[in-house]
Amino acid sequence: MNRLLKLQVSLLEVIDQQEGKVFERDETLDWERLHMASSARCAWLLALERGVDPELAACAASVHDFGRILTGKQKEHAEAGYESVKVFLKETQLFTEEEIDIISMAVKRHSLKTETGTPIEEIVKDADVIDCYQYGYPFDRPEKKERYEEWRHRYGISAARR
Repeated sequence: MNRLLKLQVSLLEVIDQQEGKVFERDETLDWERLHMASSARCAWLLALERGVDPELAACAASVHDFGRILTGKQKEHAEAGYESVKVFLKETQLFTEEEIDIISMAVKRHSLKTETGTPIEEIVKDADVIDCYQYGYPFDRPEKKERYEEWRHRYGISAARR
């Protein structure tokens, strides 16, 4: 089993443990399960295209909403996930300290859509926006729409009809 699969299995266990802990969630746990897997797939493809380690990018995208998974809240979830995802990643014993730092910083910074970060951070931001859009989530902030449009134009992708 590769690291991405092992990580996602471990994350699904964390998500299952959240059942009933937070009764008013901003997103359902079903969405968290789906978004974890599909944003990872987007990240893998983006990383291949950009010459970045696809496994590491996909792993970062898998856990990018760790804070919201634990708290149930969208507000400040990126920052809220930073320390807890570091602990989670260490417990999995799948990553080096350097990889844990890269992934956890991507978690912490993925909501800063107007700031430029590391290649992994940028892939996670783009995968997040692309994945939410493909499932019909509206752009709740202009910078998300701008990021999506920039990605679409960069690769010559015509506008999707809704």
